[in-house]
Amino acid sequence: MSLEIIKEKVAQAVDILNEKNIDMWVTFVQETKVLKDPIMDMTVGDHSTWKSAFIINKDGDTTAIVGDMELENFVKSGVYKNIVGYLKSFKEPFVEYVKKKNPEKIAINFSVNSVLSDGLTHGMYLLLMDYLKGTGYENKIVSAEEIISPLRGRKSDKELAIMQEAVHETLKIFDMVTDYIKPGLSEKDIAEYVLNVTKGKGFGLAWDEETCPAVFTGPNPSNPHSGPTDRKIEKGHLINMDFGIYYKGYCSDLQRTWYVLNDGETKAPDAVQKGFDVIKDSIQMVADAIKPGVTGVEMDDIARNYIIKNGYPEYPHGLGHQVGKEVHDGGAGLFPRWEKYGNAPFLKLEERQVFTIEPRLPVEGYGVSTLEEEVYLTKAGCKFISNPQKELILV
Repeated sequence: MSLEIIKEKVAQAVDILNEKNIDMWVTFVQETKVLKDPIMDMTVGDHSTWKSAFIINKDGDTTAIVGDMELENFVKSGVYKNIVGYLKSFKEPFVEYVKKKNPEKIAINFSVNSVLSDGLTHGMYLLLMDYLKGTGYENKIVSAEEIISPLRGRKSDKELAIMQEAVHETLKIFDMVTDYIKPGLSEKDIAEYVLNVTKGKGFGLAWDEETCPAVFTGPNPSNPHSGPTDRKIEKGHLINMDFGIYYKGYCSDLQRTWYVLNDGETKAPDAVQKGFDVIKDSIQMVADAIKPGVTGVEMDDIARNYIIKNGYPEYPHGLGHQVGKEVHDGGAGLFPRWEKYGNAPFLKLEERQVFTIEPRLPVEGYGVSTLEEEVYLTKAGCKFISNPQKELILV
């Protein structure tokens, strides 16, 4: 992430602190080359060896307390207005600073709902509580989840522009795959081709290479988060691919579906076409309904119920998730009311969040029909970042 965007996000954090009426937000870290709080890339941009605190206040003051040997690095970056260095003890300048600011609420990075808001280790939490013991401020600690989730979710114009570029480049790779697919190739052959193209273009992968891309062909494919296999593409197969790139600090995440024509076919069989149409229509139904203020579970209900109504089993996952610096960017999601999703299905969606919409269904005897599109929320609804796949791609 560029320093320009990091500074933009720090300023945005000040606005969120005022919105949430939280006086101080402390990101407390050490040895971040070994174990890094996920928010560091967004609000700091550099690593810390010794105990360090990156503090943003609702009054606009931003201060970093860092080891003396790293002080110059943070002065040069210009992200934080005040840089305080220490030699022997972090505790003294930190406690002194907190007492001077006298906050009523101090947010720190722990959460039972969002892994991206849970960057403070238990050991560092205990240490922080020990530093504050007896000051009274140890009783003013709150979770930073309600700061971190909107900070990650509310994309700026610069962030959206990068994400649109990432999607555009990803779709160009999907087009190349369309020209490459033929019977006899394996799932692994397709994946290797995609990896070579991606690396040749200088892009990273949105998630681990073992499953990015995930390629599936034919009936009874592997689970959605499985890697490609030696299974061969055959005529009469549905093929789908789940793939995204890491581009200028942001991720893309898309899926496309192809059908390999059988001998004598000029179009897909009715069952295949119906499966594709149900998926395509369910995505459009959600796109028509999604807007700031609705909940993710309401959106999941729309697609899930439509697919079940058309005679297919419910998909074994959520309808969609946020995308940003991480491919699964935390916070609210388009999830069903399942225990494993915690409170994420019930959070209200916000303007400028970016979501995937990715239902799937099996087509007996042919494979799986699935699409994944990306949308961002506007004041009145949403806009597609990706160009939605409206027609089944025939090979």
